Amino acid sequence: MPKTSPPNGASQIGSEPNGTRPKSKQTGKQSSCSPGLYLVATPIGNARDITLRALDILQAADYIACEDTRVSGKLMAIHGIKKPLIAYHEHNADKVRPKLIEDLENGKTVALISDAGTPLISDPGFKLVRDCREKGLPLYPLPGASSVMAALVLAGLPTDRFLFAGFLPAKQVARQNFLEDLKGIDSTLVLFESAKRIAACLADAAQVLGEREATVCRELTKLYEEARNGSLAELAAHYAEAPTPKGEIVLVIGPPGESAPLDQEAIDSQLIKALAQYKVKEAAALVAGATGLTKRDLYQRALELKKDA
Repeated sequence: MPKTSPPNGASQIGSEPNGTRPKSKQTGKQSSCSPGLYLVATPIGNARDITLRALDILQAADYIACEDTRVSGKLMAIHGIKKPLIAYHEHNADKVRPKLIEDLENGKTVALISDAGTPLISDPGFKLVRDCREKGLPLYPLPGASSVMAALVLAGLPTDRFLFAGFLPAKQVARQNFLEDLKGIDSTLVLFESAKRIAACLADAAQVLGEREATVCRELTKLYEEARNGSLAELAAHYAEAPTPKGEIVLVIGPPGESAPLDQEAIDSQLIKALAQYKVKEAAALVAGATGLTKRDLYQRALELKKDA
């Protein structure tokens, strides 16, 4: 039996603390909401990936704190929102944060957004939230688009446990040490990486983490969205030869033991290499240990390969 809606037809989920739902030009005339800091998720690419509640709050806020006023200004223009934009980013956070706190203490309504996705993920917003909590100022999260979650569900890798590890170090030695720290974690890994370093990153990951399945997600929700799947070694080889990709990249790496499925050609290649040094039974056992396939099936295939040779 379907659930019935509230008498006024509006969902109770997403209502503001005072029980009202602020409305922008798109949804009505009401444009007030409770004072406080609103953490508003914005699209990661497609401008339509924004919630109705986010539009309401952005329209109702006294002003919007954002990373780059030019980037956020374009999104506001698309949705017809005309509100003051104040830059708040890692380079000016220490200077601007006291002003934001003062306005919140004076009963202002402030919306915090990032250039794309959910704020506080790899940006200085957490310090503002921490200060608000210490001072007892009201905080309201508005969930929405996230490149981390979009990449995770697109990759087709285990999602029961995952670790978002942010940006990898730019220098190789530091990057390898960073990956070494992640090696023993029994979870899917989600990482940010620049397009110009993705080939080097994958090569280091293959060396440090071993034969794991991974997915390179690029330009999520945009026109040229792409998700390329394979083992870390296969992906490293591809990006080493291909032109440098463009756009934003999220790398998803499977947990230990999550190897990319091998096609018959790849299996035969491993068997042939093993047969060059070992007897059929030993070669089959060696490849079985590396791939997880059954010794019996590999033994039969090794006999066929040896006969053909």
